[in-house]
Amino acid sequence: MGEYVHLGRIWDYDLANPNSGRILTDDGALFDQLLHDGKPALCFAAHLGNWELPALAAVAHGMPSAVVYRMPNNKAVAKEITRIRAPLMGRLIRTRSQAALEMAAALEAGEHLGMLVDQHFSRGVEVTFFGRRCRANPSIARLAKRFDCPIVGVHVERLPDRRFRIVGTGPIEPARDAAGQIDVQATTQAITTIVEGWIRANPGQWLWFHRRWR
Repeated sequence: MGEYVHLGRIWDYDLANPNSGRILTDDGALFDQLLHDGKPALCFAAHLGNWELPALAAVAHGMPSAVVYRMPNNKAVAKEITRIRAPLMGRLIRTRSQAALEMAAALEAGEHLGMLVDQHFSRGVEVTFFGRRCRANPSIARLAKRFDCPIVGVHVERLPDRRFRIVGTGPIEPARDAAGQIDVQATTQAITTIVEGWIRANPGQWLWFHRRWR
């Protein structure tokens, strides 16, 4: 929470002098590919470290982007968070009935669509997460099936001395059925397994407020 009000000043990654500030990454080539390949992309993330930073990175380096987010229940808090996010994170897509249409429009416009995928999704598909069955959001897989665009994962590792490492994963190859079409459930499972690996590597950095298994 302390970092949130300073989001506009935290990102200091310099393309000309990489890893010279508080933001570190070894995946510059992947991010450069996303920036210059002329394609939209689907980006999944989890509540690890400061999970807002990947959205800042996209806008800071000229990558057209959109972010899916859940509006807080407290209206005053929601208004302030929107005020902070709006100039920093590109298109903001609130989770609601028309969100699917807005996500599709973002990809049609060539934007990079990011969302957090590590929480319970009641209308989701069944996956195995840490050895237990639960439901996960299949939106990434469904949109990939429709738009056939790259899928990448991005997560943040909190480091000593107020620094952060941005880690990219992919592009990942979606699972396909016998007809060659993207298998939504299997692809969602692959994404969930990647997220589980991130959390196993840094379990103390996973912020988990909600009942993930129900």
